[in-house]
Amino acid sequence: MLQFQVEGMSCGHCVKAVTNAIVAAYPEASVAVDLAAGNVKVEHAGDAAQVARLIEEAGYKVSGSSAAG
Repeated sequence: MLQFQVEGMSCGHCVKAVTNAIVAAYPEASVAVDLAAGNVKVEHAGDAAQVARLIEEAGYKVSGSSAAG
């Protein structure tokens, strides 16, 4: 699982934008967004750099990431 700290998300539209950006590139991905924590968890996607790029292309700033088994 990949986990990202993301800045700039504040509403349901943000959740949908981030989720759609990742799922468009990785249809098998599972995305969980926690607005309060500014956290995005992704399973079944590419490497962290690729997913971070997708989040940033959706208009949000990735301020940190980690991979958990």
